[in-house]
Amino acid sequence: MTDLLGWRRKFAVLIPSTNTIVQPEFDDMRVEGVTNHISRVAVPNATLKTDADMERFMGLIEDGTRAALDAALSCAPDHVIIGMSSETFWGGLAGSRVLAAQLAEWTDLPVTMGSDAADAALRAYGARRLGILTPYLPVGDANVHRFFTDLGYDVAQIIGLKRSSPTDIAATTIAEIDAALDELGALDVDAILQCGTNLCMAAHAPRAEARLGKPVIAINTALYWHALRSSGIHDTHDRYGSLFLK
Repeated sequence: MTDLLGWRRKFAVLIPSTNTIVQPEFDDMRVEGVTNHISRVAVPNATLKTDADMERFMGLIEDGTRAALDAALSCAPDHVIIGMSSETFWGGLAGSRVLAAQLAEWTDLPVTMGSDAADAALRAYGARRLGILTPYLPVGDANVHRFFTDLGYDVAQIIGLKRSSPTDIAATTIAEIDAALDELGALDVDAILQCGTNLCMAAHAPRAEARLGKPVIAINTALYWHALRSSGIHDTHDRYGSLFLK
């Protein structure tokens, strides 16, 4: 039987319980006949002051992912979106592939991860030299750098905002984001990529694109765009930058 609201696709979306940005941004990007169904990975709002703190937090997310996925699958979705980006970059390309293989073992559904979505978005622009913005501590930035250089990208600079807790990421101001984007935009780069799904960037990226004159790709936009396009859905948006026109 066909779901009356999700008659084109039902997306199961996994996010940490501390994440308050993915759900509203994805709901704003929703197109007719597509519905989003959030399953939360239960984690504490831990202090993130050191690389060791971030490593421990990543372990908590890894521990809770299977249970959150099992809960999500009970609504019989058509596609799974991993609404967490740092986990998909951890360990570089090899680590990303291990995670993809693990998810494939747990479900026979198509899965969109931040790492694959970001790569697909960058390839859609033909971008090779990158500026990257994250909310992470240095260990997170190192894993992002490793992933993209493993794929052959030239990473000119990563700016990590070093947010002090998971929920603090969502409190990052537009002024802080713009200052980092302006610094990256002054470089000789083909595109700017923002990582960190709890950083509020989807609706702001188009304004940054217009100001900087180059693609600015928000990770949540890349995730939802990739899930739609992978599902054969080519609806466009005029609120979320040039990526949604591809």
